[in-house]
Amino acid sequence: MTDPTARELRATNGQVVPLNGLELYFETSGSGRALILLHGGLQTIDLTFGPLIASLAQRHLVIGVELQGHGHSTDREGPMRLADLADDVVALLDHLAVERADVFGFSLGGLVALTLGLEHPERIDKLVVASVDHQPGHEEFEHPEDPDMARRLPTQADFEAMRTHYQNVAPDPSRFDEIATKTSTMVHGLSGWSDQELGSIEASTLLIVGDTDFVPLSHAVAMYEAMPHAQLAVLADTTHIGVTQRTNEMTALLDRFLSD
Repeated sequence: MTDPTARELRATNGQVVPLNGLELYFETSGSGRALILLHGGLQTIDLTFGPLIASLAQRHLVIGVELQGHGHSTDREGPMRLADLADDVVALLDHLAVERADVFGFSLGGLVALTLGLEHPERIDKLVVASVDHQPGHEEFEHPEDPDMARRLPTQADFEAMRTHYQNVAPDPSRFDEIATKTSTMVHGLSGWSDQELGSIEASTLLIVGDTDFVPLSHAVAMYEAMPHAQLAVLADTTHIGVTQRTNEMTALLDRFLSD
């Protein structure tokens, strides 16, 4: 295993642990019932969740995870697979001797959270799934030149922030574009989930979406209607990237849902 001191670990409580053929980075804060944080694609824990972490850590043992190929975590050979990302989270729970946890995933992290709810229900209490489409790679992405769609998508400045955060902490800072391609290929290759599959998720689930998210509101409503234990929150005047930046609104939603 590579010595984690050989590269910058963002937090003093951050650790790198060898799991499932990669070196997985995680950091912890607070105490209480475990809450796993899963960041968005090409992001890091800090870039996705930022000031939310301190608020959540007042009531939870917050465990932020950087997924395969993201942030401090290393990559593994071959295509990226959603099932592998979920298995990595379960392996980390085993490593930490955490039997069950709540999970909050944004975008890519939300896809992983749903996968955990479907494939590892015995390890999950509650799910918070933000800015996720049950039909990934939907047709709206085929027309990014549409002015309405353009304002919903991440900007060039957003991508540069992702690149900067990656280069500051990654084992190999030169691989950002490669990881971006690998992640995008996986997401656009997903077949999504049927209403029957979504309906089988037993965990209480809070779905969150921005009203100007690139996830169509109609798709978010369809997910809500398919899931028997779901709630849906729509954030006004909020794009995809902006969802987790609405600190006050997100804190209020999460405090109410997770403590219920």
